[in-house]
Amino acid sequence: MPDSMDECFYFSRRTLDNNGRVVAWVFRPDCPSCGKAKIGKPVDSKTGKVKTRSSEYVCPSCDYSVPKEEFEPTLSMNVQYTCPHCGKSGETTTPYKRKKFKGVDAYVFQCNDCNEKIPITKKMKEPKK
Repeated sequence: MPDSMDECFYFSRRTLDNNGRVVAWVFRPDCPSCGKAKIGKPVDSKTGKVKTRSSEYVCPSCDYSVPKEEFEPTLSMNVQYTCPHCGKSGETTTPYKRKKFKGVDAYVFQCNDCNEKIPITKKMKEPKK
């Protein structure tokens, strides 16, 4: 579990149907070039804010940059959950890549006990029936 949001690319805490709960996060990795800082989106020098729509990730100490399409598939998402189907708790990891799940973009993982698929949907959308 991360100590602060500065350590994460992505963090989500959701409540699912039938008493299901999900906490998911993706840690920011160290720079492969210098190893001193964590890679993240570039920061605007005038305002000091993060450029959220940038298509690359940058190391703040050595200015090493990696394209978004090349970097995101290497990340993995950590998940703590309570399954809405069987009610058991568990932990798992899944690739940091959205897939289509019942017509909605979602990060999908399986329960370790009942093997049901559990989605973390994009923008809290409801899957189609």
